[in-house]
Amino acid sequence: MKIITTNKKAYHDYVVIETLECGINLIGCEVKSLRKGEVNLGDAYCRIENGNLMLLNCHIKNYDKGSYSNVESLRDRRLLAHKKEIMRMLGKVREKGYSIVPLKLYFQGSLVKVEIGLVKGKHNYDKKQTLISKDLEREKQRTLKELSK
Repeated sequence: MKIITTNKKAYHDYVVIETLECGINLIGCEVKSLRKGEVNLGDAYCRIENGNLMLLNCHIKNYDKGSYSNVESLRDRRLLAHKKEIMRMLGKVREKGYSIVPLKLYFQGSLVKVEIGLVKGKHNYDKKQTLISKDLEREKQRTLKELSK
């Protein structure tokens, strides 16, 4: 598994409740751009439209050597998941405060996969608490490293 990109902003702004691995419907030039790592998931989100799971606002840069086969870089892309999983996610999204956000984009063999997450927004005090715990953990690792020398 080769990770193309992760959505660090999603991990900072949301609490991930559950994850789901999906395929993605792409054009050939988009796959070539992904192999070069030219993608941004920062503002991307997912929505369920007509029973299909759609990835919106994901920026995949146009391939340099592509000509007529290049498509719009911010187009809506269909995610491939089982109908039962989509309907289960839809039921949870209808609850207050839940959203679907892409967390990771990666290659599994020659296939491109997207890990989406059912998330709930964090409050500012939760974000501060997360930063404090990360700092404490980093400091603990630093002292352990110094003591082991």
